[in-house]
Amino acid sequence: MIRVKNIYKSFDGRNVLDDISVTFEPGMTNLIIGSSGSGKTVLLKSIVGLHEADSGEIWYEDTLFNTLNFHERKEIRKQIGMLFQGSALFDSLSVEDNVRFPLDMFSGLNTREKKERVNFCLERVNLAGTNKLFPSELSGGMKKRAAIARAIALNPRYLFCDEPNSGLDPITAILIDNLIKEITEEYNITTVVNTHDMNSVMEIGEKIVFISEGQKCWEGNSKEILNSDCKLLNDFVFANALAKQLKNTGV
Repeated sequence: MIRVKNIYKSFDGRNVLDDISVTFEPGMTNLIIGSSGSGKTVLLKSIVGLHEADSGEIWYEDTLFNTLNFHERKEIRKQIGMLFQGSALFDSLSVEDNVRFPLDMFSGLNTREKKERVNFCLERVNLAGTNKLFPSELSGGMKKRAAIARAIALNPRYLFCDEPNSGLDPITAILIDNLIKEITEEYNITTVVNTHDMNSVMEIGEKIVFISEGQKCWEGNSKEILNSDCKLLNDFVFANALAKQLKNTGV
């Protein structure tokens, strides 16, 4: 479980996060949604410590994360998996070496154990046998799956996904959504997904937090979102539906 309490963050005197409180549950896909510039990426980065909140509290279970020093935070970060928007695979490393990277950095496993863990993770994301390929030899969906394999290599308790479907076709995006949801449930991970993709919202949105101009405006699930009385949320949903329709008609 991750608890965010009364988080504020500003840049150059402009409030980007304004008194946000939310709890992200284990074993569930927790989604942060909002339009570009809403503050959702800043919130995610603040939770993992890439940004320092101006005030407020970030709890990982019973540990107050944002009061820890660099070395103390390292223990929490060993339990975190990250899936970046552009996959962020190392182009000069093979798929196997990419997945093994966090094991080399943070685990005490020997060479054989690392190999077994890499193969297990690749099999789990349906990439068995791709060990010696390089990122340039992978499709967009395969890159995402390789990045997911790397993200779960350390068997994390927490998984953060930043726009996991960015640049993917609709069918591949659904496959990635389902994979994230399956892994979350299978290993009881607290998963936080940052997205503006309404397909993801409706497919895997077990808990959804909608942010607009740095404020939490609505919280619920995919069954409740279409019946919301939050005008800002309804406008966001309508705009996404309209954009999808225009894209499908080639306008």
